[in-house]
Amino acid sequence: MTQALFHTDATLTECSATVRAITPLGIVLDRTVFYPLGGGQAGDTGMLEVRSGSLAGTQITVADTRKGKDSDGRFTGDICHVPAPDAPDLSALHIGDTVVAKLDSARRHRLMRFHTTTHLLCHLVPQLVNGCSITPDYARLDFNMTDPLDKDVLSAGIARLVAAALPVVLGAITDAELDANPSLVKSMSVQPPRGSGSVRTVRIGGDDLIDLQPCGGTHVANTSEIGAVVVTRIEKKSATTRRVVLGFAA
Repeated sequence: MTQALFHTDATLTECSATVRAITPLGIVLDRTVFYPLGGGQAGDTGMLEVRSGSLAGTQITVADTRKGKDSDGRFTGDICHVPAPDAPDLSALHIGDTVVAKLDSARRHRLMRFHTTTHLLCHLVPQLVNGCSITPDYARLDFNMTDPLDKDVLSAGIARLVAAALPVVLGAITDAELDANPSLVKSMSVQPPRGSGSVRTVRIGGDDLIDLQPCGGTHVANTSEIGAVVVTRIEKKSATTRRVVLGFAA
């Protein structure tokens, strides 16, 4: 399994690593700062700088990051760095070669700002979520509800929570604790992974709790880092779904 450094420190933008495998999907490293597509959040992009072997001195552009799967479609725990179409011939890259993995850090920070804002939305709209997409340019949450929502009211609520400079703290609970508190899971479509004995959580707020839920994504450390994010539109996607779209303020 690839060591996912972003799970403990989302501020890391590069790391040294060793090539473990070259698969049809991409390059597998023993450790990485690259977040793979999942939980609604887009995969990271960036660069692998090869430091040893036949391709030493070569830069490989990473166009996407995905979770590795076996032949039955089950996740393996590997993280695959998907090379761009113009990447060099990877037949000269070998297991054991060393690289430096470097994120597109500005793009990642936009994802972190949006992802943290979606947690604030879960506080402002206390309804179950049945869809989510977090990209570098916008984010959206689909809420399972029929009541109308007000774009300006939600934007003002986000601004208030951003200005409050609330801490965003990573934690963990056991599978049993999660099973005993099913209301912590806000998503109807994506369930947190069980089986390892521990489930990663994200908590926003101190004594005045704003949000607490299982989440494997990347986030800023304090809501003040979110900056000017607003609700750009609200859509009625179905009789029981209201979509809230986020963007950066002009």
